[in-house]
Amino acid sequence: MRIGIDLGGTKIEGILLADDGSIVEKIRKPTPALDYVATVSTVCEIVRTLQDKSGTQVSVGVGTPGALSLSTGLMKNSNSVRLIGRPLQHDIEALLGFEVRLENDANCFALSEAHLGAAKHADSVFGVILGTGTGGGIVIHKKLVKGPNSISGEWGHNSLPCSARELVKADRQCYCGRINCIETVLSGRGLSATYREQYDENKSAADIAQLAQQGDAAATACIEMYCQQLARCLATVVNIVDPDMIVLGGGLSNIPQLYIAVIDLMRPYVFTDDLQTILSRPSFGDASGALGAACLWPTNAAE
Repeated sequence: MRIGIDLGGTKIEGILLADDGSIVEKIRKPTPALDYVATVSTVCEIVRTLQDKSGTQVSVGVGTPGALSLSTGLMKNSNSVRLIGRPLQHDIEALLGFEVRLENDANCFALSEAHLGAAKHADSVFGVILGTGTGGGIVIHKKLVKGPNSISGEWGHNSLPCSARELVKADRQCYCGRINCIETVLSGRGLSATYREQYDENKSAADIAQLAQQGDAAATACIEMYCQQLARCLATVVNIVDPDMIVLGGGLSNIPQLYIAVIDLMRPYVFTDDLQTILSRPSFGDASGALGAACLWPTNAAE
């Protein structure tokens, strides 16, 4: 068995995962607001409870917003600001007394789908998070592609391709300091910004999606624009990685039009005459991060 922890901005979820991929036990607790020490303590408390349930010490993986700098051992690129600059892995290991593996939550999402979910029969997978941010992870032959900078799959902070930029009226500032990152268009905030740009009215991404489902003309047109933008941005990934499957996650992955329109909209922008990449819904809900974190360790924990 393996333990997976999903350390989110509002909740910390832990699971005990059996070798057959079933969840033996699940624990969820609120993330202590703006309190780093209490956050680390809560993670370790959940781990200890799950260890007791397993009856033995089992491997532990932790999925986090942001990434671990390989040069400093400190957290970076996190939208949970209390983690930035903190030695999160070191502090968890110091309290538990043994090694843990820690990865970005988008990488954990990609792992969960590649090992146990929609892409379990695919050799190469690009997992995409479409939500508060726009993250991604790449899994090849069931192995996570990490990279020397711990940023593999972070397509959301590439610049919009020209074909997608032409669908945006004005430049958009990204929290990272750059202008016109993919995230400024494809995140929930990005969808809201597109609606505001088109109709001079503020609506949340959830409201836009719901209105489109109800047949509202303005919201439907906005979602159609979003499909165009997503297709053109994903086409750049396919031209580089050429994955067997792209799995969408995050709140915006629940928009049904994406799975109807996006693949066909990608075709003019992909360097092939016969696009074979499959676009899929995720198999798991908000347990995907914890599942993927558990998969940071193989069933043979010595690997």
